[in-house]
Amino acid sequence: MDAAITQMPRSHIIQAGSKMTLGCSQDMDHFAMFWYRQDPGQGLRLIHYSTDVNSTAKGDITEGYSVSRNEKEHFPLTVESASTSQTS
Repeated sequence: MDAAITQMPRSHIIQAGSKMTLGCSQDMDHFAMFWYRQDPGQGLRLIHYSTDVNSTAKGDITEGYSVSRNEKEHFPLTVESASTSQTS
């Protein structure tokens, strides 16, 4: 069986300066979950990651983002103040 990983919403456009939370859910009982950012013409850069419930760590680019992990299946990412260059 393949792991099902869902980001909600899949895509969304918001105004610069706005706050938004993206949800990430998985159904295969994995401990580790990751959020990446990929800007046009660049490779993936790690924002935050989690190795278990209530355990999160910063990646390479964390400014303007926050995360929490209160349940094993969910790892939401909040964009605190969107800029025109942000993608996740």
